[in-house]
Amino acid sequence: MVDLYGRDLITSQEWSKEEIDATIELAKKLKKQYYEGTLGDPLKEQTFFMLFYNTSTRTRASFEAAMTALGGHAQFVDVSTTRVGEGEMPKDVARMYERYGHGLGIRILESAVGYVYGRGNEFIRKYAENCDIPVISLADDKYHPCQGLADLLTVQEKIPDYQGKKYVISWAYSDKVRSWGSVQEEAMLMSRYGIDVTIAAPEGFELDQEIMDTCRKNAKESGANFETTNDLDGALEDAHIVFSRSWASHKCMMDGIKKFGKEREQKLHENHVDWKLTQERLNLMDDDAIMMHVLPVFRGQEASDEVVDGPHSVIYDQAENRLHAQTAILTQTMSKNYK
Repeated sequence: MVDLYGRDLITSQEWSKEEIDATIELAKKLKKQYYEGTLGDPLKEQTFFMLFYNTSTRTRASFEAAMTALGGHAQFVDVSTTRVGEGEMPKDVARMYERYGHGLGIRILESAVGYVYGRGNEFIRKYAENCDIPVISLADDKYHPCQGLADLLTVQEKIPDYQGKKYVISWAYSDKVRSWGSVQEEAMLMSRYGIDVTIAAPEGFELDQEIMDTCRKNAKESGANFETTNDLDGALEDAHIVFSRSWASHKCMMDGIKKFGKEREQKLHENHVDWKLTQERLNLMDDDAIMMHVLPVFRGQEASDEVVDGPHSVIYDQAENRLHAQTAILTQTMSKNYK
């Protein structure tokens, strides 16, 4: 029997496939109960602290809604209102919050760490090392496990025979600078589930090589294929799923935005304004293909309105599944007696 009580979730790669399977199945069950009004209150009188170094549209809202649905309370903490900015150490903050609550979520990436790759993930691990309650990553610069699990739930709902299907994770033009967490989590998780993953990006926008090697290992073990390419149109041919999103160049993430230069990074993006998901490109895919995006989607840059609002788009169902995946994650990690 899977027992995740007290476990941290910093990346789905650190949970076994059996544990992920159990989480997804529980998410499906709790989603049904959510709509039936029969969820009960497995987290009654429990508090989940959410420490945000960065802004959020979906993560805060979905976790607060999840804790309310489960009978508990999610407390939002904007790090700018704390003493962390004055030098208070993560070790001390973690040991305090474990006395106050039953779980701790942390969101730290991009501007909060100067776009220096891995620094946000290191911060979350410092909290986890000094905290006896479960620590859940609400997104960092390497991983985004809650998004990944919600997206796996979405794929299973939309394409029940998902194994062997082709999933294209495509770099897309945007004038914004975004880190790698969502796309890397997505690639690692989908490759564990027998899905053929292709990452398409222009030269210079390569992701973490160690994580790409993990994806290849995952794919080999699941009987899937994993590849990277600079040919967007070729990657999209007969694909079943596409996730078209901008991310920072490799050099920018290694150096950090201050050293590399924001204007320099934006000029690199401008060299590839044609990397956009259009209806013409969607037509290259399977007739029943779906378009996914973790949001926010930058309309007219990453994808056209025609695609985002079209019949192949599942972005709002996908966003909703953040709520249901997270009810499962919170229940399993914070409810000692839940069966």
